[in-house]
Amino acid sequence: MKRQFVLPVVCALVIAACNNSSDSSSKSADTATTTMHDSMSGMSHDSMNHATADANKPLPALPDVPAGAKVMFKGLKNGASVSSPLKVVMVAEGIKTDTAGPVIAGVGHHHLFIDAEDSLAAGTMVPKDSSHLHFGKAQTETEVKLSPGKHKLTLQFADGLHRSYGSKLATTVTVDVKK
Repeated sequence: MKRQFVLPVVCALVIAACNNSSDSSSKSADTATTTMHDSMSGMSHDSMNHATADANKPLPALPDVPAGAKVMFKGLKNGASVSSPLKVVMVAEGIKTDTAGPVIAGVGHHHLFIDAEDSLAAGTMVPKDSSHLHFGKAQTETEVKLSPGKHKLTLQFADGLHRSYGSKLATTVTVDVKK
């Protein structure tokens, strides 16, 4: 009689263990998929962090621009005649260049606007499109392919959440790309 009772209990435990193991690996797979998706999203958006984990939690305030901080293009002058692809070197002085992510006073990263606005108002999220390039991995140089003719390039510095520091940390040049 005990044998008849033990066998179904053991079977039930084995099935339950398999289901729990399956749920556990399923959760791991979901986490891995989410992590991979988040990672891939981060890569495709250059580590953009437009959303917070808690939608009800307010965003931190935009840090003040440190006195004397500025951004500039190294070796690229307004009105320059250039060829494509164009090597663009981005410099920040008086403020640290770091990866996108947490909002830290005195820290940010570069964005390059191509044939777009001269700057965004302070606190405005930098769009992600072909005219607004993000360098959220703290990159300070890139190559851009430009068609022949005149082009406006704007260097815009932003905080860890890609919010513009405004015109105080922006500079614009116009270049003429040779045919």
